[in-house]
Amino acid sequence: MQTKLEIILPAHNEEGNIRPIYDAILQVLRATNYRYTILFVDDGSTDDTLSRIKELANEDSKVKYIELSRNFGHQNAIKAGLDSTHADVVVMMDCDLQHPPSLLNELLNKYEQGYDIVRTIRIENETAGFLKRKASNLFYQFLNQLSDITLEQGSADFRLISGKAIDYLRAFNEYDLFYRGLVKWIGFKQISLAYQPEQRLSGETKYSIKKMISFGLKGFTSFSTKPLYFAAYLGMIFSLLSTLSIPYIIHAFYTGSQVPGWASVIAAIVFFGGLNLMILGIIGVYLSKLFTQSKSRPHYIIKGSNL
Repeated sequence: MQTKLEIILPAHNEEGNIRPIYDAILQVLRATNYRYTILFVDDGSTDDTLSRIKELANEDSKVKYIELSRNFGHQNAIKAGLDSTHADVVVMMDCDLQHPPSLLNELLNKYEQGYDIVRTIRIENETAGFLKRKASNLFYQFLNQLSDITLEQGSADFRLISGKAIDYLRAFNEYDLFYRGLVKWIGFKQISLAYQPEQRLSGETKYSIKKMISFGLKGFTSFSTKPLYFAAYLGMIFSLLSTLSIPYIIHAFYTGSQVPGWASVIAAIVFFGGLNLMILGIIGVYLSKLFTQSKSRPHYIIKGSNL
């Protein structure tokens, strides 16, 4: 019996990349022995992405699609694909061809060698931009230092998942999904493959600096509570340091001497006021995650599909 393989492709405003990614995948998988399907998840596109996907679906019965009612985000689009799959092996990859389809055979070879999960690591080149590379480096350094998981530099949302790992990954219901961390966290037999990203064929990147910061913050707070402990310890340290001023205050009170230095007092007030706001902000981030999770809203809404 042939092994079922499904390629999950989240797509948001990728009209120029739908046909090329389909052709590239087809060329790679044509010689395989897997019974495969290509599942596009249209994540609320406002261009002709869905029309291009439907054209392919009419031409090829192996092409399936899910149409979400609006843009729910990349991670939720992946979850929509995971929730609907019945395959033995799943590969998640982007539509922009920066995740090279030529790597699919290597992913499948590792699976055939007995690996349940095959992750990929992006080797950044100079075209990625200095700011983006530095921000990515800092994110992984902080995450690895302050959380219970270790992610390789350049971990990507291009991966193969198989067997029970699919079921466990699908079972996660946390609202701020961070699959790079979750995939590493669930364990199983894993291996990583390095790849050099290709140039985006068409369209623009969906990850602005603002979205990258938001995504990084979600990933960081999903796997680490240490900032909360940091805030508590910092408050304790400054509280203890403040006791050092007590002898000076008592001396001034009994001698009747004036206490000079109003400028330094104001500076201290501003500093500690800012520190308090920072600590409250850290607590607020975690509280907002609890608030959002408590509402139990769905991760996505399916408007239509051909499954």
